Amino acid sequence: MIYYFSGTGNSYAAAKYLAEGLGEDLMDIAAAVKNNQYEYTLKPDEKLGFVFPVYAWAPPRIVTDFAKNLELYYSGDPYIFAVCTCGASAGKTMDIFENALEENGLVLDSGFSLVMPDNCITLFEVDSDEEVAEKFENAEKTLKNILRAVKLGWSDFFRIKRGKFSGILSGVVSPVFSMGALKTKPFYVTKDCIGCGLCEKICTSGCIELIAGRPIWTEDKCNMCLACINRCPAKAIQYGKKTEKRGRYVHPIYQTNKNGEMTE
Repeated sequence: MIYYFSGTGNSYAAAKYLAEGLGEDLMDIAAAVKNNQYEYTLKPDEKLGFVFPVYAWAPPRIVTDFAKNLELYYSGDPYIFAVCTCGASAGKTMDIFENALEENGLVLDSGFSLVMPDNCITLFEVDSDEEVAEKFENAEKTLKNILRAVKLGWSDFFRIKRGKFSGILSGVVSPVFSMGALKTKPFYVTKDCIGCGLCEKICTSGCIELIAGRPIWTEDKCNMCLACINRCPAKAIQYGKKTEKRGRYVHPIYQTNKNGEMTE
């Protein structure tokens, strides 16, 4: 089984590649949390994987909470691996996730970081087409190496691009950033909204409701996966004033047509 969390498709694409290569099933963490599906029985020799993005040099809270509350049933010692997707560096993301597993009595055998195009348009402009193409090319090579390592069951094997000042970024900057960055109040929708309802459907927090054909954020905080703003087919969702002039990023696996329908 491979559990994944994804807002704009990077982690889903990686998880799908690994699931197909390993012959494992996929489970969306956001859907599992929504449906209270925390129990899972591992088959003999079944590998357990987690694929998720890096948010401000740490795992999304929904991912660590899920790892802590997952109820696994198995015989022997299961092989557990994790992959975190990041725009540049992961900091101590994998250490934080490993600690969450350990709180649940689980041991992480291997962990990897995978550099993918950045989607954090609330802070930065999206990568150029050239940068996206280069990251995809490198990511494909990295995924092949990850798949090989997992297939061989390498234990105590970690390949993480931490970057500089990882301790400060993950231990100090990330908590401070998260305190303010998860607020939904800055989200708003412009007159360009076509009322397709895609944002409500894909919200990983379940905090968007379509009222009179317009999205309303019903909670004060969310996962800040930015699926709604990046995947809006009309580019009608904004966050503050800075995103109005910035591009959008969606992995090709999550592309939609003008009506907001998935094309995969």
